[in-house]
Amino acid sequence: MSYNLYLFALLMAATCCSLVLAYLCWKRRSLPIAISYGLGMLTGSFYSFGYAFEILSTSLEHIRFWLRIEYIGIPFGTVLWFIMVLQYTGRQTWVNRRNVLLLMIVPVITFIAHNTNEWHHLFYKSMTLNYTEGFPLVTLVKGPLYALHVFYSYSFFVIGMVFLVQMFIRSAPRMRIPVALIIIGSWGPYGFTLVYLSGLVYMPVDISPFGFLISGIFYIWGIYQFNMLRLAPLALQQVFGSMQEAVIVFDLDHILTSFNRSAAEVIDGLNSRSIGKTASEIFTDSPLLLELMRQEPSTISKLQLSNRSGDKFYHVKLSYIRNNSHKPVGKMLLLSDVTDSVRTEERLHDNARQLSELNTFKDRMFSVVAHDIRDPIAVLVNLMELLEEEMQELGESRTEVVDEMGQQIRNTFALVESLLEFFHTQTGGLLLQPLERDLALSVEWNLRLLSVRSGSKQIRLISEIPEGTYVYADKEMLDLIIRNLLTNAIKFTTVGGSISLKAEQKDTMIVVSVKDTGEGIAREQADTLLQDEYPVSLLGTEGERGIGLGLSLCREFVRLNGGEIWFDSIPSEGSTFYFSLPLPPVPAFVSGGRMV
Repeated sequence: MSYNLYLFALLMAATCCSLVLAYLCWKRRSLPIAISYGLGMLTGSFYSFGYAFEILSTSLEHIRFWLRIEYIGIPFGTVLWFIMVLQYTGRQTWVNRRNVLLLMIVPVITFIAHNTNEWHHLFYKSMTLNYTEGFPLVTLVKGPLYALHVFYSYSFFVIGMVFLVQMFIRSAPRMRIPVALIIIGSWGPYGFTLVYLSGLVYMPVDISPFGFLISGIFYIWGIYQFNMLRLAPLALQQVFGSMQEAVIVFDLDHILTSFNRSAAEVIDGLNSRSIGKTASEIFTDSPLLLELMRQEPSTISKLQLSNRSGDKFYHVKLSYIRNNSHKPVGKMLLLSDVTDSVRTEERLHDNARQLSELNTFKDRMFSVVAHDIRDPIAVLVNLMELLEEEMQELGESRTEVVDEMGQQIRNTFALVESLLEFFHTQTGGLLLQPLERDLALSVEWNLRLLSVRSGSKQIRLISEIPEGTYVYADKEMLDLIIRNLLTNAIKFTTVGGSISLKAEQKDTMIVVSVKDTGEGIAREQADTLLQDEYPVSLLGTEGERGIGLGLSLCREFVRLNGGEIWFDSIPSEGSTFYFSLPLPPVPAFVSGGRMV
């Protein structure tokens, strides 16, 4: 195998190293340093790949072609490397669009001058072939633009190396190894080029591309062994600065030494001029944090602080900062925003309370079924017994009793059907379905339902509510409110009394009154009657019993429909219960009379 084939193999190996590094950087492209470094390695691959085929070329025309391939990468490699060094050494703010464009001026001039050299010969004065090594090599006489390119590249290389050496000196011991690998790897291509250009050692071929092989070995070692791209000092500084948790660092004398951006947002007045101030000066508006700083390391799980963004809750942890000998050298205060968690916890408590209320309400509704169905069924039982006795004594049919029994059966069936329909629609929770209802018709229906019960005590039921009095309420809830208030009025009204119902419009509400001539409500019970969750059920005038849920359900249903309930009572003269319900909403119309 001839000499140039060995060189070709080495150059292809260098190209592979550069491409592998470019691929690794692409996988970490979320980091700015990986982008600049990866592009630098990509330019190096153009250089080594083009030179590999240049030394295999047999004509000057072929060599010119492969030189153009090399100069796709050569002019820009140093600038991309210098940008990587700025990012790696904590000078990220220098890398902006304006500065990058300025840095690219000379590389662009170099690229254009090389590709147009045949017109002006300012980059290469001449290009000739020589065969001293047994295969054709190009001899180049460099021009002024080539000198500008070399001077420009090595100027920035020197500046970049100064930055890296400064970082090496200032870095902690554990961080010096990856910095050293960056320095050694950077010297690969630039050191080889410097030896070649200086002429101190005779080199028949340009050994610069072989430096990428050395560079690749050290860089790959740093990336895999020390996670170099992710653990760069700049990255650590950026992590500290961009942490969502507020971090505040003090020495053992409680003097502020460092803090991150989040801490400045949490503690009002914290800025660069705060460095060197005492904790008592920093936490003038946060006495709890000041008290925590004076104690041993501890944790506060939920501390409320006020700042520019309002009141927030924080998980606060105070810990020691220790040196290599594990001796305390300072204190670190870590504040994590847990406002969302606290709000979520409060919502969960509210949901649990609402769930408990819904379960209680469900239990009430089952009691309502028993409460409203028991009496009609009891009447049916009594009528049946009366029918059986009379038919046994008289041996004939009693039409009035049979008719009344039929009416009670129909009323009971309607009640059961309504309640079952109500429960069916509410299985997913208490769903309000308000509709426009004729209040007079609802009252008449419930009066008929309770006519037997009132008739047994010779109580007159009087409705003075005119037809066409409309309210906006849930049908089943409205019927239950009316029925319960009438049942209570009948229960506490003496034989021969009366119960009257009226309705009056007040603003956007209809106020319904149910007035009886009963025994009234005792003063000691009146104060808490509508406030108690389960008021004590008293015996009626004829010994009637209840379960104490009627008024509680009325109060709940009136509230759900947007109204209020109250009462007036005079002992021995009677009581008047009032409840309000909203009027139906007025439909809106547009031009042409079409309802919207």
